Amino acid sequence: MTNATKRILIIDDEEHFAQVLSRSLNRNGHASSYALNHKEAIELIKQQSFDWISLDLRLGQESGLKIIAEIKALLPHARIVILTGFASISTAVEAIKLGAFNYLHKPATVKELINAFIDDPESTEVALEESPMSVERLEWEHIQRVLHENNDNISSTARALGMHRRTLQRKLQKHPTRN
Repeated sequence: MTNATKRILIIDDEEHFAQVLSRSLNRNGHASSYALNHKEAIELIKQQSFDWISLDLRLGQESGLKIIAEIKALLPHARIVILTGFASISTAVEAIKLGAFNYLHKPATVKELINAFIDDPESTEVALEESPMSVERLEWEHIQRVLHENNDNISSTARALGMHRRTLQRKLQKHPTRN
């Protein structure tokens, strides 16, 4: 898939973010639209075809992972990139299993998002070699994995991690470091 003009759908519940990203993609020569929730997204997909879809992991109270299958049924050739501020290894693996093409952590630049849609394994390998995960990032990933294993139950996760529930809640409110 080349970097020619693509029809891109942004599905994100943060309206300002979706608008800014859409304008940036349009300035970069792509045709983009955005939807703020599951229902809007499906309506847009039924009205027009998209090549690429940027899907937020958390759409209000709903998980973006739950709508991947529906999107893939309507647009089997569309590439979906999960874009999230709550990245974790477990959700990345689950997203790929469900049919997402890639998984990207917010904040991400327009260039990073566009590159996430393109087949270029060499650039991914280089990026991983250049930026090993920090201790803070490893801790965040571990907490997210244990939280997922405990079905997002804070109390059970705190017990499994051997930490106080309030401490876990404070850690979850912080945004993870990028690397």
